[in-house]
Amino acid sequence: MPTAPTVTPHDVREAAARLAGVAHRTPVLTSRTLDALAGAEVFVKCENFQRVGAFKFRGAYNAVARLSAARLARGVAAYSSGNHAQATALAARELGTTAVVLMPEDAPRSKREATAGYGAEIVTYDRYTQDRVALGEALAADRGLTLVPPYDHPDVIAGQGTAALELLEETGELDALVVPVGGGGLIAGSATAAKAAHPSLRVVGVEPEAGDDTKRSLESGERVTVPVPRTIADGQALPTPGAVTFPINRRLVDAIALVTDDDIVGAMRFAFERLKIVLEPSGATALAAVLRGHLGGQPRRIGVIASGGNIDTRRFTDLITR
Repeated sequence: MPTAPTVTPHDVREAAARLAGVAHRTPVLTSRTLDALAGAEVFVKCENFQRVGAFKFRGAYNAVARLSAARLARGVAAYSSGNHAQATALAARELGTTAVVLMPEDAPRSKREATAGYGAEIVTYDRYTQDRVALGEALAADRGLTLVPPYDHPDVIAGQGTAALELLEETGELDALVVPVGGGGLIAGSATAAKAAHPSLRVVGVEPEAGDDTKRSLESGERVTVPVPRTIADGQALPTPGAVTFPINRRLVDAIALVTDDDIVGAMRFAFERLKIVLEPSGATALAAVLRGHLGGQPRRIGVIASGGNIDTRRFTDLITR
């Protein structure tokens, strides 16, 4: 079996240089109330303020920007429940090419509309009965496009890792870094950057309880597939870790914490009422794990990546008032 490609700290630094002046350097928020609840200093990296409203722009732009002129001219394809869809669409527009994006039929309307607004063509599928990877690969092959995966690609992973790189540049050494986990690209890039800077730092991934594929995979030592999760955290509703991300995370991630949908809603409400920010469910899972005390040990300084804020008004209101 061929060895999966990996990502180095140098790759993350090169991605940061490529993204300079293109991606936002998102703010890091602190709260005395949050510190008191967590029993630690907590630093929240607000990727909800990133372009397209989520960290995904970092990886998508880094990957598309590295294409040859010939491949760039033919256009790109992607598959995504929403944030990577928007990110690829915007990256393509910024770099002067076109994008076709495969999205699930039940993707949030706001994410579909935003993706179309950035100029992408949208093709839909049923996430519960169809294989989006196979569909995406076929779509790209049929149209002669370059497929930009949402997480399982070294350039995407390196781009996502720049969020943690920026966080650590601002905070200095941390005891723990808490990161949402879907396919594993954000945490793979983040762990690569963080462990290089501070080897003793503890990297904790967070999954919705209904979709614990990464936790099971790390415990078993190989990729495990679970039924497609039914969770409000649509960006983390994946059945198995990535083939590229999993070996990185197996080497660098220290633990996986699980949170319930109710935990996630509580974190969204806390972020809105106390931090004055809007987070989508997937963007709030890391904060939820901190608020619920699921990190293990007694970290004194905690970094949290709030990965996105793409949620429409009606759904946000329905969730936080239920």
